[in-house]
Amino acid sequence: MSPQDPKGPEHQDHELLPDAAAELKGIAKQGMKHPSTKPVLTGAAVGALAGGLLPVVTWPIGLVAGAGVMLYKRIRP
Repeated sequence: MSPQDPKGPEHQDHELLPDAAAELKGIAKQGMKHPSTKPVLTGAAVGALAGGLLPVVTWPIGLVAGAGVMLYKRIRP
């Protein structure tokens, strides 16, 4: 899809890493008042639980993966 494609996603002109950095800075500054904090923490908890249950993945890897997935979903819905 080209950036001029009217049917394309609205977020095509944004970069992922700067958006993620801005979101993380907002979470760090506002704490639990930021709208992304609770979903990201929930994703981290679910990932840690899944990592603890799976034999190959450890809970820290699951925690980071779960938080990463939820952060991505908050940035790119």
